[in-house]
Amino acid sequence: MSFAPDTERTLRSIVDLLNTSSPLVDLLSTVADLDQYLSAQSFAGPRARNQAELRSIRLLRSQLQAIWTAPVEEAVHRVNYILRNGRALPQLVTRDGKSYFLHAVTESAPLYDRMAVTAGVALAEVISADGLDRLRICASQDCQAALLDLSRNNSKRYCDTGNCANREHVRAYRARKAAK
Repeated sequence: MSFAPDTERTLRSIVDLLNTSSPLVDLLSTVADLDQYLSAQSFAGPRARNQAELRSIRLLRSQLQAIWTAPVEEAVHRVNYILRNGRALPQLVTRDGKSYFLHAVTESAPLYDRMAVTAGVALAEVISADGLDRLRICASQDCQAALLDLSRNNSKRYCDTGNCANREHVRAYRARKAAK
């Protein structure tokens, strides 16, 4: 399944945001951590760079985590809430003067609103394309990372954050060898 390039980029950014949190470590525990995440995502625009902004992005992360594995009706409700709360105002814009994309929040909006509305628009596209099953949690026994399956045959099972696929294949190989 493929989406518009901006949607895919946003979905990958959501995966990266979700994967800043695990049962063992929170990679968004300081304002500097948030700066690093936003820099890696090339997320531009005005920033407050304070604890309140950090708390708002951690709240957004938990809102997006709830959407990631929710049934479609609940996901729709949560995405609509994010879009409404962020005062989404869809409009076509261009960065290069040639190609247009859907942008739904002003560049001067607070960071939370910009990130939330951008994520909400991308998730709305996923839901409207009946692609919610492409948003998953890693199938590895010892991993809870989010993953995005953009494969043609909807077969991606393991995340890109660790070495989960390789570890699971080694585990299966050893189990087969032990059974002989």
